[in-house]
This record gives sequence, structure tokens and C-alpha cells, in this order.
Amino acid sequence: MSGGGSAQIAPQFTAQNAAILSRIKDLLNQQRQLLRDYLTALEKQQTAIESGGGEEILAYIEIEERIIAGIFSIQKVIDPLESAVGQVIDDISALKSELEVLKNRAMGQSEHNKRLLSARMEDIGAEIGALRNNPLAIAARRSLYHSAGAASLIDIEG
Repeated sequence: MSGGGSAQIAPQFTAQNAAILSRIKDLLNQQRQLLRDYLTALEKQQTAIESGGGEEILAYIEIEERIIAGIFSIQKVIDPLESAVGQVIDDISALKSELEVLKNRAMGQSEHNKRLLSARMEDIGAEIGALRNNPLAIAARRSLYHSAGAASLIDIEG
């Protein structure tokens, strides 16, 4: 009798699992697209870092933050769904493997960009330091300072 009862429950359970697996697959596909977008943004960010475009770098950092937030919010939905199903089918396994590869590439590119950005910031700091210590720049600042002081002493009413 209990065997008959489980046979009746199984089709419903299977339909529910199929719906959950379908939802997981959709979410994984969304996450895959976000990771691809993230890689594209990181590559463009690298170009901006190398060319020195500060505003562009900031724009790509903002894009990066939005994409990462989207990836994490999707993952928050995927995790409980996977726990509910308790099984993984081949399509989902392949998607998860691809996502893992994309995540690793994105992490590698992100680390590369961080190193480039740090190096660029050091270069800018060195350029600023060199400008501050440049004798011509020092003389120009002194000249501007002294001429501004001298101008305040001129009687313009005559």
C-alpha cells in the first residue's frame, strides 16, 4: 500500500523537480550572460587603465559593481533551488562547469586590472612628485606667489 502511495507522489515530485530544474537552468543562463558581460567590462576597464582615462576607469568600476551584484543576487536564488531538487542533470552540470570557468577568468582578469591600476596610480604619484620637485615648477609657483603679492601693493586709484 505504501508502494502505491509513493507511485502517486512520484509524478508530482518529478513535475516539481522538472520545474525547479528548468528555473535553475534559466538562472544559470542569466548568470552566464552576466559573467560574460563582466569579462567584457573588465577587458574594457583594462584598456582604460592602460590609456589612463580616469573617468572611463570609474565608469567601468560602477558597471563592474552592478554586474557583480546581479551575479550574487541570482546565486542567492539558485542555491536554495538546488537544495530543494537534490540532483543535478547533465545540462545543468555543463552550465555550472562553464560558469566556473567564466568565474575563474573573471577573477583572473579582475586581479590583473587591480595590478595595472595600482601600477598606474604609482606612476601618477611619481609624476606628481616629480612635478612638485621640478625647479622650473618651483620657480613658477614662487613667481606667481610673489607677483600676486606685488599686485596687491599697487595703487590703482592713482
